[in-house]
Amino acid sequence: MQRSSSHTTWFPIVLRMDGARVLVIGGGNVAANKIQLLVPTGAKIEVLSQNLTPELQRLAEDGTIHHVAIDVTPQDVAARLVGCRLVYVATNDATLNRDIASVCQAQNVPVCAVDDPGISSFITPALSIRGAVQVAVSTGGAAPVLARRLRARIEEVLPAGLHRLVEFMQDKRLPLREKLPASSDRRQVWERFLDGRGQHLALKGETQAAAEELDHLTQGHTPQGEVWLVGAGPGDPDLLTLAALRLMQDADTVLYDNLIGPDILNYVRRDAERVFVGKQRNRHTLPQEGINEELIRRAKAGERVLRLKGGDPFIFGRGGEEMEALVAAGVPFRIVPGISAANGCAAYAGIPLTHRDCAQACLFITGHARADGTLELAWDRIALRGQTVVIYMGLSMLPDLCAQLQAHGLPADWPAALVERGTSPEQRVFTGSLASLPDIARGNGVTSPALLIVGEVVRHRVVPVPRT
Repeated sequence: MQRSSSHTTWFPIVLRMDGARVLVIGGGNVAANKIQLLVPTGAKIEVLSQNLTPELQRLAEDGTIHHVAIDVTPQDVAARLVGCRLVYVATNDATLNRDIASVCQAQNVPVCAVDDPGISSFITPALSIRGAVQVAVSTGGAAPVLARRLRARIEEVLPAGLHRLVEFMQDKRLPLREKLPASSDRRQVWERFLDGRGQHLALKGETQAAAEELDHLTQGHTPQGEVWLVGAGPGDPDLLTLAALRLMQDADTVLYDNLIGPDILNYVRRDAERVFVGKQRNRHTLPQEGINEELIRRAKAGERVLRLKGGDPFIFGRGGEEMEALVAAGVPFRIVPGISAANGCAAYAGIPLTHRDCAQACLFITGHARADGTLELAWDRIALRGQTVVIYMGLSMLPDLCAQLQAHGLPADWPAALVERGTSPEQRVFTGSLASLPDIARGNGVTSPALLIVGEVVRHRVVPVPRT
């Protein structure tokens, strides 16, 4: 049994109940739905009801369930609770359901009153079953229709032959352990099997061909480390690419920084080692050279290392430096681009980075100051009309940035916007001008991360419909 994190209700996810007695009170369609889930577990099912649906009548006739034809009372149930493992109550009499639930709880027998979690000691999630594979969806009893709808979507993507694949992997598990004692080696072989033709052969039941493919992967296996430079997007997990999600599930180790929030990290494989490298302005938990060395060390030790970066790894993400270090060390690597902060934050703020009426170019720059606190930028090429300027990491230098843009030719009323925590539920957007934006930011307590957008495209902003 598995306890919900937000409720005191229990959720039984049952694989085998061979011979365990289960009482089902009621003989209608609701009871039939629960019995359909119980039959494959091997439970000994006893149904108390005066009448049965045709489906349940058939199960009773062939001996799959034991039918007791009575008008049920709480006393009838109490007399049958000894040795009973679970009770499902599915009558259309709410008072009777409550009374039976009270009797069961008094004798410490788990009871589920269907569609009434308030009187239940457990509830059953919506289940998708493919042999030994069971996928459970639960809303803690709050929205059972939603749980069933989600289960239906899961059913659409689960292969029909999934039970064959599970049986094949179970059969080969111990032999593979004998050939490859290291769990990391076995994991890599299985992942290559599942990513290649082996999975499709096993799904179709072609076990001999699948076994030959597994042997081929095993015989040719050597621990092979590599590094994946992956962009995680600007913050909203929905903006992760499919390639990023797959590698997040395959990685042995993840190196990440402060721009990667917990919502993104939730998609990383649970048993992967997580290493925070903490790159923040003026405070690095690990300097860039140390990060490079760590990537190389781990890859050469046979690990698959995910370097997870906010936005895109090659847009102010120092991915180029890491790539060069990997090349010099002879470490294989892959690159997965991500939606950049400029693209994502501007879109979620409703600001088009280019607009045919006012912006024929878009310029990305970084607003980091030099060690002496000054900005050394090509102002004559930045402070131009007819283009959009997106400035990363410029919040701390915002007054200087706005002043320099004015000093080099842009008017004081030139449009500008700040997008704070773009694409996240906490996103805030502030629009103004080069003259007014620093005071607006100060007055509203804007904090990093924040993106500065300068140009007439800000006037074309349309506030998007709130996301649901």
